[in-house]
Amino acid sequence: MKRCDWANTNPLETKHHDEEWGVPIHDDRLLFEMLILEGAQSGLSWATILQKREGYLKAFDNFDACKIAKYTDKKIEQLLQDPGIVRNKLKVNATRENAKRFLEIQKEYGSFDIYIWSFVGGNPINNSWKKLTDVPTSTPESDAMSKDLKKKGFKFIGTTTCYAYMQAVGMINDHMVSCFRYSEVKKLQKATLKKVNDK
Repeated sequence: MKRCDWANTNPLETKHHDEEWGVPIHDDRLLFEMLILEGAQSGLSWATILQKREGYLKAFDNFDACKIAKYTDKKIEQLLQDPGIVRNKLKVNATRENAKRFLEIQKEYGSFDIYIWSFVGGNPINNSWKKLTDVPTSTPESDAMSKDLKKKGFKFIGTTTCYAYMQAVGMINDHMVSCFRYSEVKKLQKATLKKVNDK
């Protein structure tokens, strides 16, 4: 079975690639989880974050933004002792800050989903890359997302992080055309779009 080259390095990445990566997400909690994990990944490998994903879910109350927004400084200090997550003070503090901003967006737009998907007009972008080196690290869409999120007070949200986020939550289908998931994800896009439109 042909996969994207990056997905063949370890079982966790293979599983993530085969089951999640590129599949459109419209659930606010999961959108928030991926936003935090992509920010945590900054300067590290995605494999490192996947290894710690369960640790993150446990440490950060299953990515409940309402709870995280209320974390005290004492709670932040406790998290910085937790080996289950990336113990970077700036990143842990940013998670609390980003949770507050996330809740503000939900209130303003009705959902984070409505806001974040607006950067691709509500429809996934299907690219048709033949090799990994063709894939960009940022695009005008990720530039716009990064700029707006920063303006709203989000941290660890540069354009490269935003592009990786867009790939992860299915706003962009960046599977190689030779990958078995490329056409599967396109089918899932249609099914997901129908569900969203039926709401």
